[in-house]
Amino acid sequence: MSAEKVLRELRSHGDPAAVKGMARFGIASNNTLGVSVPKLRSMARKLGKDHPLSLALWDSGIHEARILASMVDEPAKVTEGQMDRWARDFDSWDVCDQCCSNLFDRTEYAYEKAAEWAVLDQEFVKRAGFALMAALAVHDKEADDRKFVSFLGLIERGASDERNFVKKAVNWALRQIGKRNLKLNAKALAVAERISKQDSTAARWVASDAIRELRSKAVLDRLRRSSGA
Repeated sequence: MSAEKVLRELRSHGDPAAVKGMARFGIASNNTLGVSVPKLRSMARKLGKDHPLSLALWDSGIHEARILASMVDEPAKVTEGQMDRWARDFDSWDVCDQCCSNLFDRTEYAYEKAAEWAVLDQEFVKRAGFALMAALAVHDKEADDRKFVSFLGLIERGASDERNFVKKAVNWALRQIGKRNLKLNAKALAVAERISKQDSTAARWVASDAIRELRSKAVLDRLRRSSGA
């Protein structure tokens, strides 16, 4: 299906009332139609994987079209340059997170970009670095622990960023890494304890929230069962 037809369908599902609701959750309302993520996923299933379509949808600048682009793109065809361009275009946390968890974490550049973006200053690019760490921790089941241990120093460094969209992604990455297995749980908790001692309101929040979850009975019981302990 052509990008023009897809965009027409997207517009037909738009809901101005939903746009107002999205704004209350900090979602950008510029070029936003108010199409739900479940509807976008339904459209993506019908469209199948299509790299040229994905690029055209992204270039439309429409909020939901960019989320849909992340759902229909082909990870093997995504270039490093494309990832950088899209990351620079991020203007909302949901587009950022959807791209990281639908597409970027399945590319060959995922670990490299997570580390690279996490130390940059642009708000949503930096968020993407940590959101990508979180997505990899959830989706890359076979990855060696050392890949995630290498992220912990970046998380510790990024924890003092007071910007809401950054600190929440830092916290997300720390929690997801700590929920992979008991070894990473212990390492993530050690990092959280160090973060808690930083002279930063954001860092203390990142640490306390992560410690609460990573020490919870539910998380520890699940990790013990999965390890056979």
